[in-house]
Amino acid sequence: MIAGDICTRSCKFCNTQTGRPFPLDPQEPQRIAESVKEMGLKHVVLTSVNRDDLPDYGAKHWSETIRRVKLHNPSVTMEVLIPDFNGDKKLLDLIIRERPEIISHNMETVRRLTPLVRNVARYDTSLSVLAHIGSSGIAAKSGMMLGLGETKAEVLELFDDLLACNCKLISIGQYLQPARKNIPVSEYIHPKVFKEYEEMAESKGFKQVRSAPLVRSSYHSIDFMNK
Repeated sequence: MIAGDICTRSCKFCNTQTGRPFPLDPQEPQRIAESVKEMGLKHVVLTSVNRDDLPDYGAKHWSETIRRVKLHNPSVTMEVLIPDFNGDKKLLDLIIRERPEIISHNMETVRRLTPLVRNVARYDTSLSVLAHIGSSGIAAKSGMMLGLGETKAEVLELFDDLLACNCKLISIGQYLQPARKNIPVSEYIHPKVFKEYEEMAESKGFKQVRSAPLVRSSYHSIDFMNK
């Protein structure tokens, strides 16, 4: 996770610290690149907190980190799990320009529940982010949680919305309440239901699907390279 550990948003599902972040560390991109090289990694997943305190929401820091990782590790493959940058396409283009293999942005939940779960992010803004990624030729990926009170019809609607954005990679996992302050679990979904959603997603046209209770955004990330 880059750009610090303090988020400017306070989504109800997340236990990341919320507040006023520290200034960005200009040396972080180089340190990340050197760490990847030192560990001999073949595949890297980068993510970050939201940085709504910055004029560019951290997009330039993101692009510099990707660029340096690629520069010092030319054979590495990369998935980047990005914030929405408030839907600014020019800022998204800074990420796209660096050509990571997969650009991921999580929807997290269905349309109806989004205002209850995500305090700033909007369902349609996230779709527009994924659509812009999908139109760039880079693989677009998203993730969602089950167990927040969604219905089957709403989950299938989200599948259709993602496919309409040319987003064909998806991870689906069980929401688990990380702390008392977070939104409670509405339902623990049976593993058979996760398997059913996996089959439905594949039948609709998703190229890669991971769906199980303990699946998270970066779960078996390298497998999504076989898209």
